[in-house]
Parts: sequence; C-alpha cells; structure tokens
Amino acid sequence: MSPAVASPPRRVDRRILRAGCRELARRDAHLARALHEFGEPPLWARPAGFATLVQIILEQQISLESGRAAFERLETAAGAVTPEAVADLDLASLRRAGLTRQKAAYCRGLAESVRDGGLRLRRVARADDEDARAQLCAVKGIGPWTADVYLLFALRRPDIWPPGDLALLRALREVKGLRRDPTRERAERIARAWRPWRSVAARVLWHAYLSSRGRSVPTASRAR
Repeated sequence: MSPAVASPPRRVDRRILRAGCRELARRDAHLARALHEFGEPPLWARPAGFATLVQIILEQQISLESGRAAFERLETAAGAVTPEAVADLDLASLRRAGLTRQKAAYCRGLAESVRDGGLRLRRVARADDEDARAQLCAVKGIGPWTADVYLLFALRRPDIWPPGDLALLRALREVKGLRRDPTRERAERIARAWRPWRSVAARVLWHAYLSSRGRSVPTASRAR
C-alpha cells in the first residue's frame, strides 16, 4: 500500500477522492463493480460554517429538498443565516417561518452557542474526528448523524461513516447483495474494511443508490 493511502490527507478533494476510489476498488470487488457501473461519485462538498450546520439540522429525517425549502424560509425570516440573525429571532418567529417546534429550538440554541462562544466552529475544524464530533454533539439537536454529515461534506474528512443513514444502509444492501438492509452495527462492521477511506466508500454507495434511481443528490434521511 502506498504511503498516500496508508496515511490519507485530512481533507478530501477531487484528486484524493479519485485516489480513494482506486484503493477501494482494489480492496472490494463490490465497490469496484459499483464504480465501473456508475462511475466516480461527486464530491458533494458544502461550505464549512454555521449556515451549513443549520441546514443539516433542518434536513434531519426529511428529504434534502424539504430541508432546503426550510432553510430558505429561515433565511427570509432572519435576513441571513448567521448566528446573530437567527439568535435574534424568537421561537414564535421561527415557527412562523415553517420550522417545527423542535427544530426551531435546535437552530436558535445552536445560534446562541456559536454567537456566545460555546461552540467554536474554527476549533471544530482543527480538531481530530473524535474531538470534533464530541464538540458538535455537545450542542442540543446535534447527534452523531448530524455531526458526521458535517464532518463528511463540510470538513471533508476522509474516514467518516454516518450511522443510521437510511439510503446508505439500502445502498449497502444493494451493492453487497444482502438479503435485507443491514443493521447499523452490521453496516459499521462491513465498513471497517474500508478504513481509512470510509467517507469515500459512503460517496460510492450513495452515488450507486441515487444513480440507479435517476437522482443526483444524496439523501438526508436517517433512521429514527
């Protein structure tokens, strides 16, 4: 194994994504077949920062399209999705923007935490995966799925496996030829063989899942 594969870089870009795909295809015949059939997956990068984290919270347990619509309503209500602007809105204003009571509370709590320095997203970006995840999950409304999606798409860490993502579990069943959707635990066991490239493997699986259904953007739904 080459040194570049043994010690992957901290941030995935197009070149690193390609290298990870080559390595995974060498290791796993099922992923190799998915790559041959559907091609290299998109990077699906998102900008790091407060607005992206809010959008991921809004996408919890619903489609990306619904999450994007909720984000746009919030942006209209706040004027801009910044910690200060969102924290200045009361819960009633957030509810009038179409957010559920729970997500309104989560978004306002996150805004206050970032505004007041309880959560420092630049420090999260410098932290290792475990510490970054712990810092994010200390904020109410951010669980492992939300934190890992942020690490995977915004910070573009190379070895993140989002637990419980429904499309990822279904893609794993289809690509691996399993009889049923794997449990989170079984999926994580399978994914261990792809370390330290699990973020790339997740992209390969999502891309196969979406391409087989004529879609182009990854799901945001997670197991409840």
